[in-house]
Amino acid sequence: MRALKRQRGLTLLELLVAFAIMAMSLGLLYRVMGGSVRSAGEMERYQRAVVLAQSLLSLRDTVSDTGWQQVGETSGYQWQIQSTPYATGLSGPAIPALHEVSIVISWSEDRRQRSLELTTLRPERKPPSQVRR
Repeated sequence: MRALKRQRGLTLLELLVAFAIMAMSLGLLYRVMGGSVRSAGEMERYQRAVVLAQSLLSLRDTVSDTGWQQVGETSGYQWQIQSTPYATGLSGPAIPALHEVSIVISWSEDRRQRSLELTTLRPERKPPSQVRR
């Protein structure tokens, strides 16, 4: 009798299992990469909101005695600025009154409303007659 030659190669079942493993791996890789791209986009929009808030704050280094109220919209970002007097417990001719300035930046992202709020203190602008020369 002639010895049977052993076949080499993959059977159909082994090939199907290999394709199934590859398909699951590619699906997982696709989800991970999609999440990273989405996170990078969210961080970019958040960073733009921070830059806008800092730019708005740099418009004024002092606040008038009536305060600072302003609203606007820029490149898909809505913003609102409000100030309120800030009590320090200190008084005197050389100590300026302070105002707490709050900036709220809002934007839509994937049908969700996002917002960023920054708060700082600014001195009150003295009238020209009180400015020392």
